[in-house]
Amino acid sequence: MCLLWGPHPSHSVSQWTECIQFSVSCLTLCNRPAVNQELSNLFNELWRLDVNRLTPGIDYTISVQGRASYVSQGSHVVQDHASLPLFSNVNANKLGNITTISRFTKLLDNYERSTGVTEQVTTEELTETNLFLDAILETAVMKRAHKYLVSKGQSNSNLSQFKNQLRLIWFTLYHRQRNTGLDSCGFEHVFVGETKSGTEIIGFHNWIQFYLQETNNHLDYKGYKARDHDLPDQDDHVLNLQFSWHGLVKPVGSAFIGTSPEFEMALFTIVFLMSTERSTTVLVNIDQCQMELVVIRNGRSLGTAYPRLLSSNSRHIRQYSH
Repeated sequence: MCLLWGPHPSHSVSQWTECIQFSVSCLTLCNRPAVNQELSNLFNELWRLDVNRLTPGIDYTISVQGRASYVSQGSHVVQDHASLPLFSNVNANKLGNITTISRFTKLLDNYERSTGVTEQVTTEELTETNLFLDAILETAVMKRAHKYLVSKGQSNSNLSQFKNQLRLIWFTLYHRQRNTGLDSCGFEHVFVGETKSGTEIIGFHNWIQFYLQETNNHLDYKGYKARDHDLPDQDDHVLNLQFSWHGLVKPVGSAFIGTSPEFEMALFTIVFLMSTERSTTVLVNIDQCQMELVVIRNGRSLGTAYPRLLSSNSRHIRQYSH
C-alpha cells in the first residue's frame, strides 16, 4: 500500500525503500494490477450504448505504420516513421450527419491555440456550446452516465442542473498559464489541443480533431508508441501515438479512435466526479482493451483527461490465462 499512497511521515528512508521493494515484488508476484470492475462494467455498458461510434474498416480506416522513436519534450526534431497519414479513409458524410459530432466540430475553432492568450467568447460560440450539450444529453450514453452519477450522489437528477455541471467541468474558462487572462478550459485542452510557450503541444486527445487537422495539413502523424509484444492494429480503439502539429512535436499522445464525443465526455466526467483527488488514474477493461483513464482537475473544472492504452485485442486476458 505504501507505493500507492506515498510515504508515511513517520517512515525512515530505509523503511520507505523497503516498502517500495516489497510493493514492487508484490506487483511482480501478482502480475496483475487492480482493475476497477464497477467502472469497467459501466463503461462497457456505455460502449454498447454508443450508437454514434464509427466502425473500423467500414466508417474509417487507419494505417498505424512504424513505431515512433524517442523524442524529448520540447524537441522540434523528430524522425518520421509513418510516411502516410494515420487516417487513410474516413466517411466524412457520416461524420457530418451525426448530430453530436457535427455540433462538436463547430466548437473546434472557438479557441486560441496558445496558452497565455486570453480567450474571447462570442455569443455565437456560447450558442454552439449550448447546442452541443443539448445534443449529448439526448444520447443514451449520457443518459446512462447521468443516472449512474445521480445514484452515487454526484449529480442532481434535474437535467438542466446536470447540464450546468457539465458546462462547469468542461467549458468554464480558467488560467492555465499564470499572469494572463482566462486562457483555457477542459474541453479545449482535451479535445482541441493547445500549445505552451511556443515549444510544446499539450492536451490534444481526440481522434476527430486529429483527423481534421491531418486533412488540413496542420498535423503529421509520426508513428505509434507501444511495447514490443503489444503492436497496434487497425481496429484498436485506443492508440498511443506521436505527431507534429503546427511545427511542434507531441512525443507521446493518446486518444480513443472512432468513439463519439459523448462517450469520451461521459467516461471522463464520471472519473472526475467519483474522485476528489487532484490526479486520478483508474484501470479499466473496455471492449478488448485494457487502459488507464487519467484525469487531473483544475479546481472544480477539468485540467486534462486521457486514456493510456496498456493492452489491446484481449492480449491482457490471454497473458493472464497461461
